[in-house]
Amino acid sequence: MSRYAAYGSSIALLLLSLLLATRWPGWGWAAAVFAVLAALGTWDLLQRRSTLRRNYPLLAHFRYGLESIGPEMRQYFIEGDTAEVPFSRQQRALVYQRAKSVSDVRPFGSQQGVYAADYEWLNHSIAPVEIASHDFRIVVGSESAQPYSASVFNISAMSFGALSPNAIRALNAGAKAGGFHHDTGEGSISRYHREHGGDLVWEIGSAYFGCRDAEGRFSEERFVANATDPQVKMIELKLSQGAKPGKGGLLPGAKVTAEIAAARGVPVGLDCVSPSRHSAFSTPRGLLDFLQRLRELSGGKPVGFKLAIGHPWEWFGIAKAMYESGPLPDFIVVDGAEGGTGAAPAEFIDHVGLPMHEALMLVHNTLVGLGLRERIRLGAAGRIISAFDIARTMAMGADWCNAGRGFMFAVGCIQAQSCHNDRCPTGVATQDPRRWRALDVPDKALRVRRFHDNTLKALADLIGAAGLVHPQQLGPEHILRRVSAIEVRSLAALYRFLEPGELIHGAPEHAVFRSFWHDARSDSFDPPERIRRLRDSKSL
Repeated sequence: MSRYAAYGSSIALLLLSLLLATRWPGWGWAAAVFAVLAALGTWDLLQRRSTLRRNYPLLAHFRYGLESIGPEMRQYFIEGDTAEVPFSRQQRALVYQRAKSVSDVRPFGSQQGVYAADYEWLNHSIAPVEIASHDFRIVVGSESAQPYSASVFNISAMSFGALSPNAIRALNAGAKAGGFHHDTGEGSISRYHREHGGDLVWEIGSAYFGCRDAEGRFSEERFVANATDPQVKMIELKLSQGAKPGKGGLLPGAKVTAEIAAARGVPVGLDCVSPSRHSAFSTPRGLLDFLQRLRELSGGKPVGFKLAIGHPWEWFGIAKAMYESGPLPDFIVVDGAEGGTGAAPAEFIDHVGLPMHEALMLVHNTLVGLGLRERIRLGAAGRIISAFDIARTMAMGADWCNAGRGFMFAVGCIQAQSCHNDRCPTGVATQDPRRWRALDVPDKALRVRRFHDNTLKALADLIGAAGLVHPQQLGPEHILRRVSAIEVRSLAALYRFLEPGELIHGAPEHAVFRSFWHDARSDSFDPPERIRRLRDSKSL
């Protein structure tokens, strides 16, 4: 039978090579090879875990081998230049070109389908302007004792542990040279973050890494030790993460090395658990009180929170708490469901959480509707690579943008998608020293700085072509989107944007606000009574 052909052939060739080896010893090597194949085929027949191997001894392994290199085959030989899975070859090439400061110009014409639905562009001006400096900045925490002048393009939250020591070194050295900030991720501040002195945004998650006691509760004493470090410019409390919102985490004890334990404040070799929710507060008002305490303990540094939007009433509860009693956060970072992570359950990474565009507009609109937008800065993260990505995101309401995977590409990531198995081929997302030691820190730090610098140069060209002098002048009227072959709308026409103070007098004619604003509570994250009654009735 043909399905046993490979197995039968290996046995026949083994016997033949043994016979020939009796006269010509060199055939002994061939006999050894065929003996291994015959043994593997025999094991395939006898084992019971895989039906495929029992039915196709030896041949099944060819299938497994081809399957294992399928992603690489598709990425290098099959996928089109504009196929985003999750980033297209064109997007990756743009980062590599800007990181190396080589030409990023393109010939002949656009590869984008300009008449396809969802194609977007920026309208230009007949009277473009020349912009002298592309070092675009915004002040965060203007009402704090230690305000921070932030670049409009920064490194998103990625922890030491998820990224290698040399990747952290390169990112921070690049941030230092380029004058932009580096978010630590919830893994806290490692010694690799400190080596080059780049500006840090310290992210604190539900496990309070870097500021926890032995039981995992928030420790004011340990918080002060890190927060008052001059290198730490802002404090960011993570409520949820775009790639896996509502999901905690577990770093197995085998991966909790001495260095990771020191950064996080946990015992070496024991499982490191990140709960799915915070223990330091349980209500919207409690959240704001906690932020105010962090601001005081840090000596007046800007303090804010990051979240992925889920249930609208929970965000509305926080917004109502801000309006009713304060105190206000200095900033909010909106993380989109399209954000990246080292590892997440398939359903969470694909089907949980609001994408960044809708989430950002909801947060922006809410703050505008309450008359608070001018006092709170907004950051946004979610698949931001190019200057146009930054321009569009700022036109939709952001004050600055964060990028994670874009800066990973600058450090050398090739989108091998091996972040979760510790076999990253470029040494970026691995703790294997045999891999990460090959990552040259000075060279990659220079690429990080160049990527940032050249992207902002491109942003200056874009907004100058639109007749503007700073990206904060961008509005939804500047971005156009094709919605069909014969219809084009600006974002201002596609989406409903609230007027200043509109929410103070009641819910506007906007579906989400009309459904959930009135019932949201500043003293509880619980769902409104009518939703709870409906949920309870379905459970009976």
